[in-house]
Amino acid sequence: MRTLRVRIVIRTQKRGPRGSSTARLASLLVLPGLLLLCTAHAGAPALRHFPRIDPRAAQLRDFFDRHQSPASRLAATFLHAADQHRLDWRLLPSIAFVESSGGKAYRANNILGWGNGDIGFHSIETGIHTVAERLANSSYYRGKSIEEKLRTYNPVPGYPERVKAVMNQLSPLR
Repeated sequence: MRTLRVRIVIRTQKRGPRGSSTARLASLLVLPGLLLLCTAHAGAPALRHFPRIDPRAAQLRDFFDRHQSPASRLAATFLHAADQHRLDWRLLPSIAFVESSGGKAYRANNILGWGNGDIGFHSIETGIHTVAERLANSSYYRGKSIEEKLRTYNPVPGYPERVKAVMNQLSPLR
């Protein structure tokens, strides 16, 4: 690790005794900027914006891993799609778990069973985002509760309860 030594000389317009309040004020304003510059110049990491770690992603990965489901790698995609379309973050992964055992049994990149599983997508991620968009914006789903959305998604009796049970396993609603 290299060490960079910097000598700071602060001159003020009004010459006062050493340690005057003007000189102290100037040093307080200049030092933080110089410190950042020196840190970056010395090869040390400068202050950066670190993304917030989303605890929901760990919950999703842990859930899918416990069930040996390949959807574990899709946790960020599920969360991004849900957040983008203002859906409960547990809804899409729970549907995927009920419809395809979390990616164990599906076809045509459709782990959510959209269109009775007969509709194909270019990628699994595209399917997740497409279904999220439809659940949020389609006239069939818009403005409905989760229960009503699930009844529309799959009218088989007991389907909403199965999906909601998985949602509660992911994280009970508080």
